[in-house]
Amino acid sequence: MLNTTIRTITIILITFFSITVSHAQGKTENVILITLDGMRWQEVFQGVDNRYFDQDEYIIYKRMHEAFKEKYWRDTAEQRREVLFPFLWNTIAKQGQIYGNRDLGSNANITNPYHFSYPGYNEILTGVADPKIESNEKILNENWTFLEWLEHQDGYKGKTAAFASWDVFPYIINDERSGVYMNTGFDQMEIMLDNPRIKELNQLQLDIPIPWDQVRFDVYTHNFAFEYLKEKRPKALFISLGETDDYAHNGEYDRYINSAQKSDEFISRIWNWVQSDPEYKDKTTLLITTDHGRGYVELDDWKDHGEMDIASDDGDRAIWMAVIGPDTPALGEMKNTDDVKQNQIAKTLVKLLGLDYQASHAQLKAGEIIKTMIK
Repeated sequence: MLNTTIRTITIILITFFSITVSHAQGKTENVILITLDGMRWQEVFQGVDNRYFDQDEYIIYKRMHEAFKEKYWRDTAEQRREVLFPFLWNTIAKQGQIYGNRDLGSNANITNPYHFSYPGYNEILTGVADPKIESNEKILNENWTFLEWLEHQDGYKGKTAAFASWDVFPYIINDERSGVYMNTGFDQMEIMLDNPRIKELNQLQLDIPIPWDQVRFDVYTHNFAFEYLKEKRPKALFISLGETDDYAHNGEYDRYINSAQKSDEFISRIWNWVQSDPEYKDKTTLLITTDHGRGYVELDDWKDHGEMDIASDDGDRAIWMAVIGPDTPALGEMKNTDDVKQNQIAKTLVKLLGLDYQASHAQLKAGEIIKTMIK
């Protein structure tokens, strides 16, 4: 009788411990991080900015401008943003969380003082704002990204990957050291060549002229990443889309908006596939953000960023985040929250995997986890 009682108690304790550990670790086994370069928070939460309507200086497709206005303009901000970002507002807003609507007391900010891309992506990926990173020059990053950190953890070696439109990412992620699989800039994909889609994309990238000298079209980045995801099945995947920032710098507002909507469509394709695949379904967290904001006050301010509008809450330090996954409460559009910071993203994603991330340099402490993102 005593032995039976002891066995029963032992089984109960083991069961309780297993449930407790499982709950502590959560359900997330994979993370996907996607960035839209320089995507301004105002369009994310308010939709198209009609101050740019009928402004020839900012509109490229002038013969199609009436159709552009009809496509994106609605009477309310809620309607406009849903037309522009249907996945963000019809899926994440209902099943996940969105931060950064400053009109509702939800502030999201960068912490680096530079407000442009290399410092921003370093902050996102490493969890620290390194004051030594003060340019977009192609200098190998001394800091480990969370992807490189994962490469050194049990079960993650060879299971991280990064795809980016901008050709500076091999330096940001430090491809000479990190071990992270990368395809960026104008790189051909040199693996999976038995996949006809990869061969086609490689050839198209050679055949179709690209207007920028450092950034390729996002369609290549998305499709290379998508094929890699389906075949190689990484546990941590980073995808950086770049067109929105470059169209903005060019002053091409209609192309900026069209590219933003296409980015939303790309992300929805990935998420829909993830949720259809048994290995990833209900085991994957997706986080979407941007590396910096843009100017807002004057029309021309939108074209630029980098230490401008610092005193304004609407300026280029203002960013946004969206997250969806099995361990994230469905709180929707966040209101009156504590400020969230760009340097919190790395540690939050790693925590969702059940691990405790530490920055590679002891003197640079990573931002803390965003607790509201995790049950």
